[in-house]
Amino acid sequence: MPEMPEVETVRRTLTPLISDKQIKYMVLWYPKIITGDAADFRQRVIGHRFEKVDRYGKFLELRLNDGLTIVSHLRMEGKYRLTTPEAPKDKHDHLEFIFTDGTALRYNDVRKFGRMQLVLTGTERATTGIGKLGPEPNSTEFTWSYFWQALQKKHKNIKTALLDQTLVCGLGNIYVDEVLWFSQIQPLSPANKIPVAAAKNLYKWINVIIARATQMRGTTVHTYLDASGHVGGYQLMLHVYGRAGEPCDRCSHILQKIKVEGRGTTFCENCQVKY
Repeated sequence: MPEMPEVETVRRTLTPLISDKQIKYMVLWYPKIITGDAADFRQRVIGHRFEKVDRYGKFLELRLNDGLTIVSHLRMEGKYRLTTPEAPKDKHDHLEFIFTDGTALRYNDVRKFGRMQLVLTGTERATTGIGKLGPEPNSTEFTWSYFWQALQKKHKNIKTALLDQTLVCGLGNIYVDEVLWFSQIQPLSPANKIPVAAAKNLYKWINVIIARATQMRGTTVHTYLDASGHVGGYQLMLHVYGRAGEPCDRCSHILQKIKVEGRGTTFCENCQVKY
C-alpha cells in the first residue's frame, strides 16, 4: 500500500505531467472507482484544467480550475501514468482523462480498491476521509506536546494506534514496523503505557523515517511505481519489514513475525522493549 512517502513522490512526479492540461474527454471503464455519481463526476470535469497536485496524508488532491478538486486515494495498488488515447488499454486501467494536447492520464489499479471523489476546493475535510486524519509527521501541528497527550488516549497497542491514522497520518505497515524498531518498542505495547522517554524517541523516529523515506522516493516491495514509472529506493534501507527469520541488524537476534489486528508485523523480541 502506498504510504505517505510514496504518495508524496507520486504527487511530485504527477504534477509536471498534468499541470495546465485541459480535460477534453473522460473514459470510465470501472465506474465504482468514483465515489458518488460517476456520470455527474465525468460531466463536471470535462473542460476543466489541472492546476496543481496537493496531498494530505495518503490522499492526493488534484486541483482543477474553477474551484474543483479530485480527491484520490490509491489504496493498495493504484497508479497514474501519462500516455496517449491510442495506447493499448491495460486490463487494470479503469479511468482515463484525455487532454486537449493529445496526451492522456490513466488510472490503473489491480485490486480496484482506489477511489476518486470530486469536491469543492476547501471542503475536503468536511466531505472526504481527510477529515478523520490526524496531523502529518514533520508538520507544525505534529508537536511533541500534541503527540504525548494524544498517546495517553490510545488504549490499543502501539502498532494499531500508529496505523489508525488519527494519532498521526501517513504511516502504514512498512513504516510503523521500521519506526518501532528504531524506537526499540515492541508492537504489542499498550500505547498509553509507553514511558515519556520512550515516547519522545518514538516521536523523533516517526519524523526521521518519514523524511528519509520521502527523500529516497518511497519504498517498492511489491508493485509501487511513481507517476513516471520509477521504483522507490527506501526498500534498500529496511531493517525489519519483510525480513522475518533474518538476524536483527542491531543485536543479531532472529526477527519474529506475528499478526497484529490481521497485519503482518516483524520485530525483534530481544532489543524492542514490551511496556
